[in-house]
Amino acid sequence: QVQLVESGGGLVQAGGSLRLSCAASGSRFSINALGWYRQAPGKQRELVAAITRGGSTNYANSVKGRFTISRDNAKNTVYLQMNSLAPEDTAVYYCWGLSPVGVDNWGKGTLVTVSS
Repeated sequence: QVQLVESGGGLVQAGGSLRLSCAASGSRFSINALGWYRQAPGKQRELVAAITRGGSTNYANSVKGRFTISRDNAKNTVYLQMNSLAPEDTAVYYCWGLSPVGVDNWGKGTLVTVSS
């Protein structure tokens, strides 16, 4: 079983930056892709960014050019650098990990609040 623990959320002013981290416990071979989803109040959970073990990335159009996802395979950790934050980025951000057999794993979430 894999556990994902997020850190780095908080309150920031519009235009500011935050860096989220997510550490995956268990064998480093138990996670394939890693990524971040977010859910704003009254909205569905949506993909923000994802990265494969090999480093291929995928971003939501709304964050392209502002957010950067990266991972450290040795530490089984994924990061999300968020720049030029806007109030519409306010949401609970969830770490996601995909096991090699296709099982989704989720963190408990970390709140990001961007004030205008």
